[in-house]
Amino acid sequence: APAMNVRMWQHAATQSNLTALLEHGVRIIGPDEGDMACGEFGPGRLAEPDEIAGVITAYFGDSSPLAGRRALVTSGPTHEPIDPVRYIANHSSGRQGHAIAAALARQGAATTLVSGPTNLPDPAGVYVVHIKTAQQMLDACQAALPADVAVCAAAVTDWRVDTAAKEKVKKTKGKLPTLNMTENPDVLATLSAAGNKRPQLVVGFAAETENIVANAQAKRENKGCDWLLANDVSPESGTFGGADNTIHLVSADGVENWPRMSKEDVAEQLAERVAASLGTAA
Repeated sequence: APAMNVRMWQHAATQSNLTALLEHGVRIIGPDEGDMACGEFGPGRLAEPDEIAGVITAYFGDSSPLAGRRALVTSGPTHEPIDPVRYIANHSSGRQGHAIAAALARQGAATTLVSGPTNLPDPAGVYVVHIKTAQQMLDACQAALPADVAVCAAAVTDWRVDTAAKEKVKKTKGKLPTLNMTENPDVLATLSAAGNKRPQLVVGFAAETENIVANAQAKRENKGCDWLLANDVSPESGTFGGADNTIHLVSADGVENWPRMSKEDVAEQLAERVAASLGTAA
């Protein structure tokens, strides 16, 4: 996208047009986030020339097995409001999901990343939709369909307050507030059962603290996804929000135990597996 004001980029009409382009398989590059000549900060800067050239080379190059394919990735935590200043969240950094989106883009896929709040820059060559809540994540994912592959790497908060307070909940001495909880939508299960818009390959993540593989096998059956990548996030593992992951890939064919590696290497390995599974577009 050309350089523009952040308000122009975030305008509903612009986002509606972008959604229409994505539905027709158009590849989006940029915009980047940063300071702009108008004095504002946010998405709207023209993508750097080397970034544009790299995406074009990857998309049209002979070494791009996912050229012509569309990928959807979720990443980061979700924030579920309690009141205007408090929310329920988790410790997900978004590093794994962002790395997967970047790796799929390098394989040539037109990639949409739906990201909860993180401190990470947008991956190069990836169209990013920033959201906060689980419902917003699901809405953005459904708007990004159809896709050939969906990778749900986000740590979606399972519960939210039924009705968030419109004003800050005040502390009352000797009395604790009562929060009525309700379940959030299940993004992975919904994408796995998306009817004629279901991606050919749906990949989920399971952050487990015990019985890693057994819990992952049960989750794959329950969610209806094709692959499920389980990782140990027990306190002693130090992986939740950290730099590394130890992955167990669970599929209908069995369990693959990957060695502990960086999240970037996990992303590369997964992207290569996705490319091998999908092959080249017809």
